[in-house]
Amino acid sequence: MYLPEHFAISDVDSVAAYVESVGAADIVTFSGERLVSSLVPVIWDRSVGEHGRLLAHISVANSQWREAKSDVPALAIVHGPQAYISPSWYASKRDHGRVVPTWNYSTVHFSGPVVFHTDPEWLRELVTKLTERHEGSRDEPWRVDDAPPSWLDGQLRGIVGVEITVTSVEAKAKLSQNRSRADQLGAIDGLANESDPRAPQVAALMRAQLDDS
Repeated sequence: MYLPEHFAISDVDSVAAYVESVGAADIVTFSGERLVSSLVPVIWDRSVGEHGRLLAHISVANSQWREAKSDVPALAIVHGPQAYISPSWYASKRDHGRVVPTWNYSTVHFSGPVVFHTDPEWLRELVTKLTERHEGSRDEPWRVDDAPPSWLDGQLRGIVGVEITVTSVEAKAKLSQNRSRADQLGAIDGLANESDPRAPQVAALMRAQLDDS
């Protein structure tokens, strides 16, 4: 990832909170002939190793797990909100006009060796963790044990676990930090009037980082 210092997120807890809020990643592997990607829900388990591990599952019918080269690191990309930034929103456009459009976004890249799991108990534990993550705050959360055991066993045979031992974490928030405060405020106001539903999310992230600076 191209990662200028002023766009880098170095606080690991902030990165972890961001990954949890998004909840999914594109898992990219190399088959020896082509790159293959699957978008899946993920958990970043930081309890093991220096950078933890990224956990997910894919369909057993998805050939990615059979084709992935074991000697080529996998890449997991977590995408956050993104939006177009018009130069017409900048205060500096009125001052000198030396402005151009850009694209604001947030993303986290994980990389490391990948292993695929078919052990039913490993898969059951993962599915339980994912379910608790997304159901835990509901008034009447669904639990894995709510499903008939024999039926659930069949469902588990239909998936394959994904475990990336994370060796590198790169986190980037490109939110106009390289612009003046006036330009940033102008972009925040401009995003508020956009029809793109992602625009207010980007504006909120920009406002938060501006308040923290």
